[in-house]
Amino acid sequence: MTTVHASERVGTIFSVEAMLAAREGSWRVLHDIAAAIRPGMTEDDARRIAAEAIAASGAQRIWHPSIVRFGPNTLKTFRQRSAPDTVLGEDDIFFVDLGLVFEGHEGDVGDTFAAGNDPIASACAMAARTIFDAVASEWRENSTTGRALYDFAARQADVAGWVLNHETKGHRVGDYPHAIWKAGDLGDFEGEPAAGLWILEIQIRHPDLPVGAFYEDLLVRGIDPAGSHA
Repeated sequence: MTTVHASERVGTIFSVEAMLAAREGSWRVLHDIAAAIRPGMTEDDARRIAAEAIAASGAQRIWHPSIVRFGPNTLKTFRQRSAPDTVLGEDDIFFVDLGLVFEGHEGDVGDTFAAGNDPIASACAMAARTIFDAVASEWRENSTTGRALYDFAARQADVAGWVLNHETKGHRVGDYPHAIWKAGDLGDFEGEPAAGLWILEIQIRHPDLPVGAFYEDLLVRGIDPAGSHA
């Protein structure tokens, strides 16, 4: 008999297939939003674009507010407020973070994009994805605990010349609402995270400049983690 960790309990409707479908649907919406964001917009403009895309997507609801960060606001964590009236510059950086529910299951995805041709912005966005992939591979290959994954992520960021935001630690998802299980953060989880239940979040910043990047996705097995980087 398999013992389920208390932090990994799920409801009666839960299925891995539905989690993967929610993940796929969430990535489609995120890419639609990112493609519509242009320099000169404010974050409020981008959130309106996000709301329209979500309404047209078939998602049942959001389970966390949609987050869009421009420029220096990319250094902010989920619960911090953006500096007001921030406008996306011609050579700038932004990220989108969505929490959507499809068919009773939670998707949670985030990615960073460079607007224009700033090489630091492009490098930062790519680094968040690269570090995510390295950490996800560490989990798949070595059954690493949640806490150890973030130690590994910090080392990966440091070697690559970036700074990991240790306040962004990942979390549980599942059939809605996962929060009833009170699972805590992935970065504090002492067990091996089960596939299809945990969101790995990577947030980094430039060591000196106000440039940050964020990437998150579901920890899954048997699926190329780079598949969502389009």
